[in-house]
Amino acid sequence: MSGRGWPDVRAIEVTHFGGPDALELHESPDPAPGPGQVLVAASFCDVLFVDTMIRSGRGTDYFGIRPPYVPGNGVGGTVVGLGDGVGLAWLGRTVVAHTAGTGGYAELAAVDLDACGAVPAGVDLLDAAAVLHDGTTALHVLEKTAPQEGEWVLVLGAAGGMGILLVQLLAFRGANVVGAARGATKREVVSGVGAAAAIDYGEASWAQAVLDAAGGRPTVVLDGVGGAIGAEAFTLIADGGRFSAHGTPSGSFAPIDRGESERRGVTVTTIADLQFGDGDRSRLLTAILAELGAGRLNPLVGQTFSLAEASKAHLAIESRETVAKTLLLSEPSPLSTLGPGPKG
Repeated sequence: MSGRGWPDVRAIEVTHFGGPDALELHESPDPAPGPGQVLVAASFCDVLFVDTMIRSGRGTDYFGIRPPYVPGNGVGGTVVGLGDGVGLAWLGRTVVAHTAGTGGYAELAAVDLDACGAVPAGVDLLDAAAVLHDGTTALHVLEKTAPQEGEWVLVLGAAGGMGILLVQLLAFRGANVVGAARGATKREVVSGVGAAAAIDYGEASWAQAVLDAAGGRPTVVLDGVGGAIGAEAFTLIADGGRFSAHGTPSGSFAPIDRGESERRGVTVTTIADLQFGDGDRSRLLTAILAELGAGRLNPLVGQTFSLAEASKAHLAIESRETVAKTLLLSEPSPLSTLGPGPKG
């Protein structure tokens, strides 16, 4: 039992860098919300490809997270506790919340109030959880690359959680989207969410297929894959275009020759350019939930795993077996019926 009389809560912990089996289920005392924080009983825990990269130890050049830690950067659930300075109106609200990089694979998470977004009326919590991170990042990518109505945009990794949202957001804004994914099943998914064309970058002639579909070179490339595929996509972009190199499922970001990009007048956005500034995370979360509430997004959750099956989720992602969004499910907990614990 924890110090406040609530049962210990379950969370996934990484005690050492390694394969999916490095994800271990542990019990620990429930966290206490600090000043300006709320305590969220999670129904869904966000899962990202970057979580697998950090867990494996391949992300040490980009992220400061080191074992031991609880992975995960977001949860969706019900506010069951309040810290000092938080109004009682938040108690019992359904929210999605960023967890500041760690702490998301857990039944309970203490999160900053300004990292929370109230789920709009009529919106399913599952859908809200599906856009929590991928949606905010997608909006940030679109702000940086500014695709215009009528432009041709190539989206690599278009069948992933973020790729699906990018295709939908772009189509709604009037852009012409070529969505690239691997395999027939993923191509069908991409076609179904609004892409003007869906191509398979597992085929040798994929680059020519992009040019044929777009009737020339795309002016914007959103690279959610990286590596050799991303590098080849860079050769397709029109002079003066915009290229976002934000994906690493191939194992690395796309290697872009800066001299070549300058010669061709291509603006390259890197992961460093996509770091959130003050207020960005809250602003973008509010914006993506508004898009969802207005019916302009239809998130696809391709697979879910229980919290205890986090290792299976990571294995599926690394094996390229997943389609669209992956979430962990935290089983119903009696905590969701409890009032707030002591503040502070």
